[in-house]
Amino acid sequence: MPQQSKPVSYGGQAVIEGVMFGGKHVNVTAVRRKDGEITYLEVPKQDKSWVMKLRRIPLLRGIVSIIDSSVKGSKHLNYSADAYADDELEPEEKAKQKEKEGSGWSLSMIIGVTAVAILSFLFGKIVLTLLPVVIENFLFKNAFDNQFLHNLLEGGIKLILLLAYLWLISQTPMIKRLFQYHGAEHKVISAHEAGEELTPENVQKYSRLHYRCGSSFIMLTVIIGIFLYSLFTYDNLWERMGQRLLLLPVVLGISFELLKMTNSVRDIPVLRYLGYPGLWLQLLTTKEPTNEQVEVSIASFNRMRELDAKLANVSATSEVPVATLDPVKG
Repeated sequence: MPQQSKPVSYGGQAVIEGVMFGGKHVNVTAVRRKDGEITYLEVPKQDKSWVMKLRRIPLLRGIVSIIDSSVKGSKHLNYSADAYADDELEPEEKAKQKEKEGSGWSLSMIIGVTAVAILSFLFGKIVLTLLPVVIENFLFKNAFDNQFLHNLLEGGIKLILLLAYLWLISQTPMIKRLFQYHGAEHKVISAHEAGEELTPENVQKYSRLHYRCGSSFIMLTVIIGIFLYSLFTYDNLWERMGQRLLLLPVVLGISFELLKMTNSVRDIPVLRYLGYPGLWLQLLTTKEPTNEQVEVSIASFNRMRELDAKLANVSATSEVPVATLDPVKG
């Protein structure tokens, strides 16, 4: 009996008025334009051999995957932002914009997007790591000597800051719609994993929450940090902050492995509760989508699967284009 190939665990990302899905060979974003048309950004994956090797090493693979997804996700987010901005332009302004920009992605543009994505990711993680340390030290420095309790309070402050930030931004109309597309992305993946035909009616039956979500990963970094930091002692605030920065890659790596584990045991009655903290956070980062938003998510997923199948048959010696753009400017 032939051995069945391992099913692909698909992932995605909400973008402005659309959804990006990643397959084995290609990333595809579908965006709903103002006139109702759905346009696509299709980028074949061309990971370097050394990146593929790092992706097989436990702990390291998490850090590589996070940075890689931040870089690639930024390109798709920029595409959706350009499409949204383009739809708001008057015809005369649109013609002028076309003349200025020319066509395609230049090398400098790609490098710029990559640099901004990495710096944004690092800045966000560093701020969320160090700010709670400073606040906790200011409020409770002389209250007691138990460092585990200090770490626990630090984790609580980090969680409060995270929840407050997510709640605040979710009040804006654009972010609310982004979170609706996030919910649509989860629903499509869940429907596909259940073997359902992907129609808006079928997809809407599924939960907007999913175990593999990046929101779950963020929650895990808070929990893992509390316990990991407690393995080390410190004498002052600067030493404590330095430890947090040095241990940040370890926290990210362990959290990634735990995220994979919680997803793999989600069907086991007792162990499924391990993933619940991340699911609770998704109550903030996802919203119930409309049928029209689900249609965009389905279109992105189907296009990704179609291109994935085509690229799987391409010979290793064949040349695959670096990026196939469905131009935002028409």
